[in-house]
Amino acid sequence: MTTVRIFFEKRGEAAYISLLDLQRVFHRLLKISGLPVWYTQGFNPHIYLSFSCPLSLGQESLCESCEVKTEQETIDGAVWQSALQPLMPRGITITKVARAEEKVSAIAAAVYEVNMPLSSAPALEAYNAAPAAEVTKKTKRGQKTLDLKQYLPRLDWQAEGEQLHFAVQLPCGSGEALNLNPALLMQYLQGLGGAPAWQCQVLRTHLYDQTGRDFA
Repeated sequence: MTTVRIFFEKRGEAAYISLLDLQRVFHRLLKISGLPVWYTQGFNPHIYLSFSCPLSLGQESLCESCEVKTEQETIDGAVWQSALQPLMPRGITITKVARAEEKVSAIAAAVYEVNMPLSSAPALEAYNAAPAAEVTKKTKRGQKTLDLKQYLPRLDWQAEGEQLHFAVQLPCGSGEALNLNPALLMQYLQGLGGAPAWQCQVLRTHLYDQTGRDFA
């Protein structure tokens, strides 16, 4: 059995496709494609499909991925890509299809580029001046208070026209590992006078493993 990883970008209006709907889209298009994907056994066979660290609704990404399985020992990534791309909804671009090299549990961090209205600059300055930046993160076991300053000591931003932008790297683990959504930072900045989430853009640009390499 071979695990195949499908890498794709999720931009524009596709950012508002929920994970559940995205799963339905990929299930349907994988069936239509005729690719030799593996189905689970039992009374209700379905395509094995798993997404890696899915995004929150409204966030864009250059480095999304999902994995399927095939009984073929070797795959031609170009053939898979050619079969899938014409079927994809607008805003989703398949960038690579290859044998999975790492388990999803290897993902340790993600990099995000954030764009906000220039009027949010005082909120970023207030963040940098604050000794702590406590936020409440919801977990399966309840709620947990975290200090963003432990992971983002300061925000170094640049102004460009009527926008300001900056990049952040946050923990992005799976299972019991810590996963910090940049939405927590946006909410905190909004409390300091920053722009509401709908006026901000978040783009995930990289997923890194524990060694600092791009997730593969």
